[in-house]
Amino acid sequence: MIRRLAVIGVGLIGGSLARALREAGAVEEVVGCGRGRENLEKAMALGVIDRYSHEVGEAVAGADMVFVGVPLGAVKGVFAAMRGRLAAGAVVTDGGSAKGSVVRDAEAVFGEVPPFFVPGHPIAGTERNGVEASFATLYRNRRVILTPLEGTDPEALARVRAMWEACGAEVAEMSVEHHDEVLAATSHLPHMLAFGLVDALARMKENDEIFRYAAGGFRDFTRIASSNPVMWRDICIANAGALSRMLSAFADEMKDLAESIARGDGDHLLEIFQRAKAARDRYIESLGEEE
Repeated sequence: MIRRLAVIGVGLIGGSLARALREAGAVEEVVGCGRGRENLEKAMALGVIDRYSHEVGEAVAGADMVFVGVPLGAVKGVFAAMRGRLAAGAVVTDGGSAKGSVVRDAEAVFGEVPPFFVPGHPIAGTERNGVEASFATLYRNRRVILTPLEGTDPEALARVRAMWEACGAEVAEMSVEHHDEVLAATSHLPHMLAFGLVDALARMKENDEIFRYAAGGFRDFTRIASSNPVMWRDICIANAGALSRMLSAFADEMKDLAESIARGDGDHLLEIFQRAKAARDRYIESLGEEE
């Protein structure tokens, strides 16, 4: 049981965490923190939080669990604001999509990564933003990756694991570096492709006609281009090394595909398409889903 949860950034991710823990009966009180009064008032009205503060230090005072759910570019400022204000025995975790930058921010503020801090990342979300987009089942049967360090307190790690498991999530652990490489490939790169495609088409002279005749496949593929631009700008900067390597590798793949089409190499195209179809079919089968 979490006695008092402080959620710094009451949006889709933080709001859904609070809702899930409430539904599970795993939290007694939730304190929200953010800059936008309107969003926090909505969170109160929806029963997501019990009270709120615009000051991080005030919000974390007395909390035994703190969840940082702000864009990566704001994490360092949040850490600085909570320094010296945390209760004895408090555990801090986060939901950032790139862990290397979060760890560096913690080191910069605290001098080292504190034993009570457990870096984490729930692999769940939608393209919608704000507390109104949050829902209690967001993490059910989804993966949450924790990236503990050598100095992480085992008890703090166990408490964060238990929190996510109470939300119905499957919790895994990996190194910070491996997490950022994996997420660059499976999450960050697809978002870059969606943003890039929509932007390229929007800048074409005939863009009105292009979008008018776009079919369901275009809608499905580009759905994530409606995601929060500020959040994704911060993710790109935070995970620049791994993401730039993935983009370069993908550019090589696209060059190969373009050259195959230009020379009419149907055999090579068929090989690519069959290999891709088989890989995705195995992925869907591993999820136990049907299409």
